[in-house]
Amino acid sequence: MTSHALPGGDDPSRCLVMGVVNVTPDSFSDGGLWFDPEAAVRHGLELVEQGADIVDVGGESTRPGAARVSLEEELARVEPVIRALAREGVAVSVDTMRAEVAQVAVEAGARLVNDVSGGLADPDMPRVVAASGVPYVVMHWRGHSHSMDSRAVYGDVVAEVREELAKRVASVLAEGVAESQIVLDPGLGFSKNPEHNWALLAGIDRLTELGYPLLVGASRKRFLGRLLAGPDGAPRPFDRSDDATLAVTALAAHAGAWCVRVHDVGPNADAVRVAAAVRKARA
Repeated sequence: MTSHALPGGDDPSRCLVMGVVNVTPDSFSDGGLWFDPEAAVRHGLELVEQGADIVDVGGESTRPGAARVSLEEELARVEPVIRALAREGVAVSVDTMRAEVAQVAVEAGARLVNDVSGGLADPDMPRVVAASGVPYVVMHWRGHSHSMDSRAVYGDVVAEVREELAKRVASVLAEGVAESQIVLDPGLGFSKNPEHNWALLAGIDRLTELGYPLLVGASRKRFLGRLLAGPDGAPRPFDRSDDATLAVTALAAHAGAWCVRVHDVGPNADAVRVAAAVRKARA
């Protein structure tokens, strides 16, 4: 099957905005808010109205320490939401590590598979993605949520993440995924401590040198809350770090990221347009 073009926005030169819809009871920042399928669909449509180019629907929390849900539960959470949003013309991505969920999601209308394991959690994923032809986000990943923090050991984090992503790309290409399908994600917060995350953001240009579109997902992650800790040292709550997310979006977009994954879409949709104007002026 010929691979699909990546979803696009109103301006091909600007960074895209992916809005998050967590159909889960336990996601780190908004677990339970959109657990009801009808609420999730309404939220997805609201994100599009606010400027989301893509809506990312996930049915399994990947926060540190999270337990996995069953295949049946994940399917029950995401399939009706994806089908309803796709029916409304929304460019939907599915956030899953399971090949079977990805296949059902694509059949329901998903136009992108966002796999935080980069094909490591389910060896069938590259084959399913290759057959579907949809774009495939290969994220840097070193293990499941219960053990990810213990794997945050690096010398030069940018060089090591880049090398490990290149190996994953070679692996999925060997399984039949087309180069035109691949999007990379450095995996901020996944087996990374705050210093690693900041270094990866500073090194976006080294990651884009791999030659693939880059997705950056910093929204409401712990390293932002820790940066904004109060005088008592308590990290800023997840839902009060959106202004910091906005700054990351502007920086990532200006540095050449293809897309940013965020919870609070409206201001970030503005930020990517500002970054595009600056990039055009510089060019």
